[in-house]
Amino acid sequence: MDDLARLAARAHKLLRAASDAAMSRHGVRVGQNLVLEILWEEDGLTPGELAARLGLTTPTIVNTATRMETADLVVRRRDPSDARLVRLYLTGRAREVRAPIEQERRRLEERVAAALTEEERRCVRSALEKIIDELS
Repeated sequence: MDDLARLAARAHKLLRAASDAAMSRHGVRVGQNLVLEILWEEDGLTPGELAARLGLTTPTIVNTATRMETADLVVRRRDPSDARLVRLYLTGRAREVRAPIEQERRRLEERVAAALTEEERRCVRSALEKIIDELS
């Protein structure tokens, strides 16, 4: 098991570095692209709603949103029907980087899976889903 954990940690580190390099070319930090992906599909979510969809804590999303607001990727607005809630909305800049970010993610996935057969890809996906389920 030590080998599996070590290999997973090494793969995570390398994948995170490659993702960060790809996203930073467009002014987006690694992790922020995941928030953007959700908001591109459904704009105006609360930090709590985003946290639930990403399996993160609300404070993590609030901190990420603060950095994203500074980078002109999102704006915060009070919910019109419940002023206690804050919702996150995409900026024009966030909409502009959608196509390049999606292209970077496709390239990265192709690079990650380049040496794998289709069957190996299915097995890796299945194994990762099982690991995530077990540890969640």
